[in-house]
Amino acid sequence: MRLERLRLNNMRRFDALDFEPGPGLNLITGNNGAGKTTILEAAHLMAYGRSFRGRVRDGLIRSGSADLDVFIEWTEASAGALDGMRTRRAGLRHSGADWEGRLDGESVGQIAELCAAFAVITFEPGSHALITAGAESRRRYLDWGLFHVEPAFLRHWQRYSRALKQRNAVLKRSGDARQLAAWDSELAQSGELLTESRNIYLAALAPLVRAMAAELAPQLGDVEMEYLPGWRRADMSLGDALMLMRDRDLASGHTSVGPHRADWRLGYGRLPGREALSRGQAKLAALSALFAQAQHFAGCAGEWPVFALDDLASELDRDHQGRVLDRLATTGAQVLLTGTEMPAAFQTIPRECEVFHVEHGQLTRR
Repeated sequence: MRLERLRLNNMRRFDALDFEPGPGLNLITGNNGAGKTTILEAAHLMAYGRSFRGRVRDGLIRSGSADLDVFIEWTEASAGALDGMRTRRAGLRHSGADWEGRLDGESVGQIAELCAAFAVITFEPGSHALITAGAESRRRYLDWGLFHVEPAFLRHWQRYSRALKQRNAVLKRSGDARQLAAWDSELAQSGELLTESRNIYLAALAPLVRAMAAELAPQLGDVEMEYLPGWRRADMSLGDALMLMRDRDLASGHTSVGPHRADWRLGYGRLPGREALSRGQAKLAALSALFAQAQHFAGCAGEWPVFALDDLASELDRDHQGRVLDRLATTGAQVLLTGTEMPAAFQTIPRECEVFHVEHGQLTRR
């Protein structure tokens, strides 16, 4: 997968920016606060529906502007194309409250449709939260991967989301027993499908994560992954769990069990748990999980996603920078890398790359 063009308007400090990266390694330099990270944020926004630094309304729109625009054009593998590749286009306008999206010339009804089309794996200063923070980021990690490798997953996810919204509305509005029974049935059926997909996906990721962790962070020992479905699955079905928790749900006005409460965790052979990880170890564990996800994507799609690495030099020591860049070089994947200067690993490892510089709101190719 190759990002051919990224155009943004009214995003953070940029009035407008047009970026055409090369097919391999792309280094974007600039002083702190110059805006180099914003370029990666724009690519991430199109792949995840949000910035890795927060929601759109949390400072992503340029001051004084009503909304932002991002447009991307990329090529991806296609068995039906004469040269084996096809060009795709997507655009997003977002005000922080409302949004409008287009994919290949057609309007999209859910932002998840954009996220399922364009694939970016991002490693940035907050990536350690994938391991150390709450469950929401880990659910997004699983679901993003499944959007790309299992065509039916988006349908299951949409079905469950609709049922959850309707059940919560009944809980808050009336608590009508017949309506709750109907939505319990729909939620249980769609939730079991969602859970099965996540379980299968996590099982496929586990050996890849284990191998990457052994390479990047051998001090962690053998790594194991466990899925926590959001209810005591070993004891009961989701339908039974919903019925058991109905009185509690009526009192609180929301559904307390189900895949929307799911999580997964890593176990480390040489550490008692994630709480014992240093910040550096958490970064390496997160990087292992992200790289494994990219590898799994490549095995399913026949091509690597785009990698976006924000300020790699400040996140990893020189040795680990070299390991990561060496591994990326073997994949042939397109890489977008930011830094205040040329990373230290480049000084000893020869690499060809495109170099861009951001200054005073302008992007130039070096």
